[in-house]
Amino acid sequence: MLVPAGFRARSEWSVISIAIEAFVGHDECVEYVGRAPAAPLDRFIDDIYCLSGVPRHRRLNVPPMPSAHLMINLGEPIRLYDSDPSVLPAVLTDGWFMGVWTRRFVIEHQAPVRVVGVHFKPWGVSAFLDMPSSELRDRWLPIDTVWERGVDRLRDRIAGAASTGEILNILEGEMRARLVPTPLRGLDLVNYAAGRLEASWGAVSVGALTDDAGVSGNHLATQFKTHVGVTPKRVARIYRFARLILSVDALRPVDWSHLAHTAGYFDQAHFSREFKDFTGHTPTQYLALRRRFPAEPGFPPDCGPMPAD
Repeated sequence: MLVPAGFRARSEWSVISIAIEAFVGHDECVEYVGRAPAAPLDRFIDDIYCLSGVPRHRRLNVPPMPSAHLMINLGEPIRLYDSDPSVLPAVLTDGWFMGVWTRRFVIEHQAPVRVVGVHFKPWGVSAFLDMPSSELRDRWLPIDTVWERGVDRLRDRIAGAASTGEILNILEGEMRARLVPTPLRGLDLVNYAAGRLEASWGAVSVGALTDDAGVSGNHLATQFKTHVGVTPKRVARIYRFARLILSVDALRPVDWSHLAHTAGYFDQAHFSREFKDFTGHTPTQYLALRRRFPAEPGFPPDCGPMPAD
């Protein structure tokens, strides 16, 4: 398994984004190759990647995480199942955007897998779209409904590439061409405030963010809904959960009360409720799954997403 060269230099929570696709077994049947883009894309994107091979697990249960996504499928159809039973499953064949998710979903791959994509920072996708990010919250939208010139041209260029490095160059060039030259109104504010939430794992209060930025709470919430799709309080919750999950060492006894408190959960009942909502499991059940399906040595841990089959 090839680990992205820039992986360890990036913030640890981005492991969670990678874990959506990098669900591999010890036989190293899936290859993940990714890299962080050059400036100015690095303000909005964590990494651009290629994933190919036969996954060990066909279905993966994915909790909310601090990221948005662009995925271009060059393989068999991929299915997405929302944990909200009122939402019909989707069959995704070409390319699609996914915004920030506030609830878990299941992603189902058919073998073999061949996907290229982009992991955006929670606010990052706003810099490439002519639409509010609120329209992507808890949703997937085909690229053709978001970008003009469609996905076929991009897929054809990627399919004709001679190497993985060339694929990454093509996708990075596309993102550079799609970057809005003048920041959208409010994006700099969100970039600053959300960056503080990222750096603190959601520990900065909304009051502190508004005081530092010199804006009202309503104004900050409005800008977050436009550029992230959710409020700063919700973003903080997702980062807090990310910190908790990254703190779990399945090889040792886990003191859930200590981990929850360190991550900022001061109400045990609230922690238990949110954990079950985000993962579909109690902490004890989740730990048992982590121990049944350990991560590959030397590769990013599963950090939340778990086999659903």
